[in-house]
Amino acid sequence: MGDIVNLRQARKQKARDEKLRDAEQNRALHGRSKAEKQRDRLIADKTESFVDGHRRESGDKDSQSIGDSQGIGPKNAQRFSDEPDA
Repeated sequence: MGDIVNLRQARKQKARDEKLRDAEQNRALHGRSKAEKQRDRLIADKTESFVDGHRRESGDKDSQSIGDSQGIGPKNAQRFSDEPDA
């Protein structure tokens, strides 16, 4: 003869299993763990501070962009030609 099964418990277990399957699919599609997000944020902060520490000029980033005060850029580049200066 077969085992006696409590239908209420079987339904609840089936619902739990279905929720777990849905959650696993969502994690695979959308999620990163909190530790992964924190690690990526930490790496980005370290990279930004490293770059900021190696800038040639110091000052407020918002008040001037890099190269504006020195006249660096394609419009201000020295032009070279084969013709001698007259």
